[in-house]
Amino acid sequence: MVKRYETALVWFRRDLRNHDHAALHHALKDAKQVHCVFVFDTEILDLLEDRQDRRVEFIWLSVKELAQSLEEMGGGLQVLAGRAREVIPALAEKLGAQAVYANHDYEPIAKERDAEVAGSLGQRGCVLHSYKDHVIFEKDEVLTQASRPYTVFTPYKRAWLAKLDPFYCKAYPVDAYRDALVRKRPLQLPSLEQIGFRPTNLRQMKLPTGMTGARQMFQDFLGRIDGYGERRNYPGIRGVSYLSVHLRFGTLSIRELVRTAASAQTAGADTWLSELVWRDFYFGILHHFPHVAGHAFKPDFEALRFPNPKAHFAAWCEGRTGFPLVDAAMRQLNETGYMHNRLRMVAASFLVKDLHVDWRWGEAYFARKLNDFDLAANNGGWQWSASTGCDAQPWFRIFNPVTQSQTFDAQGRFIRMYLPELAGVDEKFIHQPWNMTVDEQRAAGVEIGNDYPAPLVDHAVARKRTLEIYAAVGK
Repeated sequence: MVKRYETALVWFRRDLRNHDHAALHHALKDAKQVHCVFVFDTEILDLLEDRQDRRVEFIWLSVKELAQSLEEMGGGLQVLAGRAREVIPALAEKLGAQAVYANHDYEPIAKERDAEVAGSLGQRGCVLHSYKDHVIFEKDEVLTQASRPYTVFTPYKRAWLAKLDPFYCKAYPVDAYRDALVRKRPLQLPSLEQIGFRPTNLRQMKLPTGMTGARQMFQDFLGRIDGYGERRNYPGIRGVSYLSVHLRFGTLSIRELVRTAASAQTAGADTWLSELVWRDFYFGILHHFPHVAGHAFKPDFEALRFPNPKAHFAAWCEGRTGFPLVDAAMRQLNETGYMHNRLRMVAASFLVKDLHVDWRWGEAYFARKLNDFDLAANNGGWQWSASTGCDAQPWFRIFNPVTQSQTFDAQGRFIRMYLPELAGVDEKFIHQPWNMTVDEQRAAGVEIGNDYPAPLVDHAVARKRTLEIYAAVGK
């Protein structure tokens, strides 16, 4: 096989694995010598207010494993810190690389960064090659018959499934071409402190990281996948896959997940596959409609005027709204960096349609706190909940936080997990503890308004106000 390049550089980003990796595969096939690098991009890290960010520690631990695995393959990984748009061209020049290989990133800022890197590399006689790796279908691969992007999920899903065949799920072989890897000295990984961060509670949470952690969690889920459809909406039981953070940072391959789900042929696997299709859908929306980053997908809804009571927003952030399921969800997020998907919808709907706070405030808070934060999915979920996004349902869909609680946490198992002050509350009051008499509160060991807050709003009144706010924009 004739190699196109003498030397190439693989730039790892949100794809922290050494297998089924599009950019690494192509680089190893194309070049005689392949170097690998990961950059702790200070342009991103400097924006993080919390110096104890679980995501940074997750990345740090995953990069450590990636480096070790590349060393075992006969190569290595350089780990640098700095502005990636400057570090990558400089490193490519230092190594004498004729090409840099990376996988696509679809976020607007990342696309602008990559365009600048490509230009800088071009001035040095080097080329940037970028590949699809994070999704199954991207950009213009799934379009309507009129060659336009889909803006409603159900027809998109039908077209997505019709297009799916084994070719799109085929793994990119890496190990067979490992001889091109350039051996490096054992990695000197900068500590968290050296890149400006401190350890978090990630290890105490026992969240498995890296490729081995992803594999462990995937295997665990495969033992439960058949029941996914029935169990996924209940936060108090182990029903979902918990793989979102691993998908976010690419410690496992989306192709393997889709291949597994599509071949399982069970109702649970089909439902999970739909969730993976949603992920592609939101990436497509962000690509075709980049204005959604900061603005309503439906322009008319830019005119929505929310009162934005700051005290209510603070109470929502801190899990003290007086609505137990919402508060438990927010405390789970603050304590662990994770929130169950059903609860993301409940909490988002409550903020916008009960507390009347602009969806962008909540979107930004989730962006700071979620371990699996991904702009496309986070934005898509918030705009879905706020009825400003690409959703076929009308804007007057408003979740009732009490009935959601009664339906999806009937015994209050999840609520008690994160609201220990309500541990002694009887099941019939756990969803509306403000209905207890003084004697019942005393017996339960909680005083409403003191040990646990009274509800911030009356849902029925708030719902009426929401309808007025949305009706004012004429939709």
